[in-house]
Amino acid sequence: MLDFLKSPIEVLQEFYILAGRALKNVVLQPHYVDDIALQMDNIGIGSLPIVIMIGFFTGFIITMQMSRALADYGATDQVGQIVAITLVRELGPVLTAVIVAGRNAAGIASELGSMKVTEQIDAMRALGTDPIQKLVTPRMLAMCAMLPCLTVIADFVGLIGGYVIAIPTLGISGTQYWTTAYQALEYNDLVQGLLKPLLFAFVISLVGCFYGLRTTGGTQGVGLATTRAVVVSMIWVFVVTSLVTRVFVNLH
Repeated sequence: MLDFLKSPIEVLQEFYILAGRALKNVVLQPHYVDDIALQMDNIGIGSLPIVIMIGFFTGFIITMQMSRALADYGATDQVGQIVAITLVRELGPVLTAVIVAGRNAAGIASELGSMKVTEQIDAMRALGTDPIQKLVTPRMLAMCAMLPCLTVIADFVGLIGGYVIAIPTLGISGTQYWTTAYQALEYNDLVQGLLKPLLFAFVISLVGCFYGLRTTGGTQGVGLATTRAVVVSMIWVFVVTSLVTRVFVNLH
């Protein structure tokens, strides 16, 4: 009767096993430092241009959308506060994670999927190398290191985007904009803004690796694994941010 539940439960079980092994390998030898550095360069530096562009236009658009409403209430001097809170709490972490998921979850899944279908991973096992230690853990660590950094950059660039449009359209001074933006942020906001990308990084990297390692069926299977990795990682980004936001809202 409940046979339709077997497949998703098995998938979830396999994912938890992969996550547990990847986390355990963090404290085990050997540590593939060169692989971690290579993945940090690929994930962090490679994603930087698009993260900066999206962050800038996000702050730009928030300010334009809020300018009319704030002008109606005579509260244009609060635009820095609104942009800062919106970016740091939600839009900065979520949009950055979606960008990184679209770019890097796809890359990880296709790379590992290609290795799987060409039997390189089986050859790695035959040579006595743990594929989880060699392929999954470095990507997980690199993602966890770089995504919070990318989020901080996106938040800052978004504030600059808001500043660029706020000064000429709302008639406020730069000092006023940056002061309200700075004063609006509390310790709770900063913790939330850094915890979310750390959790997103964990999910995105492991989902990409999980679907890459489960690839079957040649090149067509690689394409399917890549699509699934991107879709599932993006869904989990929104699930995780909903859960974390709920927790922090209850802390107030």
